[in-house]
Amino acid sequence: MNDRRVVVTGLGTINPVGRDVESTWRGLLNGVSGIGPITLIDASDLPSQIAGEIADFDVEAFMPRRQARRMDRYAQLFWVAAREALNDAGIAYEHGDPAAYRTGVVVGSGIGGVATFEEELTTLLKVGPHRLSPFGIPKIIANLAGGQVSIDFNLYGPNTTAVTACAASANAIGDAAAIITRGAADVMLAGGADAAITRFAMGGFAQARALSKRNDDPKGASRPFDANRDGFVMSEGAAALILEEREHALERGATVYAEVVGYGMSADGYHVTLPRPGGDGAARAMQSALDDAGIVAEQVSYINAHGTSTAANDVTETMAIKSVFGDAAYRVPISSTKSMTGHLLGGAGAIEAVASVLSIRDGVIAPTINLTDPDPECDLDYVPWSPRNVEVQYAMSNSFGFGGHNVVLIFAAP
Repeated sequence: MNDRRVVVTGLGTINPVGRDVESTWRGLLNGVSGIGPITLIDASDLPSQIAGEIADFDVEAFMPRRQARRMDRYAQLFWVAAREALNDAGIAYEHGDPAAYRTGVVVGSGIGGVATFEEELTTLLKVGPHRLSPFGIPKIIANLAGGQVSIDFNLYGPNTTAVTACAASANAIGDAAAIITRGAADVMLAGGADAAITRFAMGGFAQARALSKRNDDPKGASRPFDANRDGFVMSEGAAALILEEREHALERGATVYAEVVGYGMSADGYHVTLPRPGGDGAARAMQSALDDAGIVAEQVSYINAHGTSTAANDVTETMAIKSVFGDAAYRVPISSTKSMTGHLLGGAGAIEAVASVLSIRDGVIAPTINLTDPDPECDLDYVPWSPRNVEVQYAMSNSFGFGGHNVVLIFAAP
């Protein structure tokens, strides 16, 4: 089945910059930051009091209250992104439709229903087990985002979940493409979500010294590759892509945004939160994706960097790119859309895949904002502040996660 090619035919997202794909893309190209003071929780005693919130999210605008109450916020957000992607692709199945049995789901989430976990644990400790919700466990577990959309949209094919921290939804996209390639499905809904703006998650990441404390300058807090960066900014949101076997897509007249041509993975095998110095693991994942795509580094037109705005990641990723690209590293445009969206954790890889695909569609690259004082060790072309018109033939998207998980995707012009 190796002659089966995989294309992207639908996109969906909801995130701090935009409530759908086109508003998100406009925001990214205009350098709009989605970061602000936290309003969803009491953050007054937290070291980091800023985040990328979807503060005006009204779930009942998308689904009945009864349905929403059975889903954690991360799953609700993924449901919204999934619906947009399915609608964009023109896919809608009734129960029993034969095509539904050839359509599956792969979701990535770093933490799953952490808000529900906090609520249920508080109830347990303060009131007792008799007051726990019967929906508590289903809302907490990370696979329920995929389970819920398969139920609601009649998707009966392969259904699984990747939980590889900040690389999770990139894994989901790569795994979904592989499922199509081997012939186990014709269409896959792939992406990811997290909604971890909670006291436990914010406090825990702060204790790990991962979060920015630039509380007096929220919109300037996420500053990848800048010498004055001080950590990533937590965000919530989701993104989804419809992947489809190429001939299947063409036969039904679907719009083809891009082709998925490369998928690389590796492990640092070094530290639970820090990347391996020198970027060997990240470099091996990039090279693996290039090999899978059958191209060389010089053919890559754009890199959407992991670019978290942490001290360790940005230097290490820069070194990894230099290792793989050689002299071409100084010619390829690179940007971090996390400078605007913040870090969606398990949803990051998916929203960055959406940005990569749209760069191919429109021939323009979103910028890295807040890059005012470049780190001398980060000396590549990070497309600072303003978008850039580039004919993108191949776009590489990097995602790296706690535990040393490295995932790289490559998309090609259709």
